[in-house]
Amino acid sequence: MTTAVYPGTFDPLTNGHFDLIERAARLFDRVVVAIAASPGKSPTLSLETRIELARSVCADLDNVEVVGFSSLLTTLMREHDAHVILRGLRAVSDFEYELQLANMNRAQNPDLESVFLTPAIENSYISSTIVREIAKLGGDISPLVHPRVAQALRKHYNT
Repeated sequence: MTTAVYPGTFDPLTNGHFDLIERAARLFDRVVVAIAASPGKSPTLSLETRIELARSVCADLDNVEVVGFSSLLTTLMREHDAHVILRGLRAVSDFEYELQLANMNRAQNPDLESVFLTPAIENSYISSTIVREIAKLGGDISPLVHPRVAQALRKHYNT
């Protein structure tokens, strides 16, 4: 059974993320959406909220599991007996950073492979940072995220 891990902060989970999760669920036997605590990034939403939202959004995908983590990704991969790291590439500018991460992960564990997916064209401009900024300023994020995510952000920003 091939398990792919899709790691990220997912602050918040966007339609672009979900697009990749759905497509990965068709490509792999099992997909683990691994939500990083990332205290250094000072996430807007708590780890527990991000996990809860992702589980809610992914509830209909039988082979998708959502977990939180605060360890090295390579440690999480070992814990889940996974050898594929899934990452998204929106633009050429993402590639250099993602290549560096892929090589570092492979240096730590040569059995790991990184697989890159590009988002559907309608999601290619969406980023969590942009979604947070629009939400903070009271804009309409409903085309960019699942309704439960939009509700959580409106509640967080009191808009």
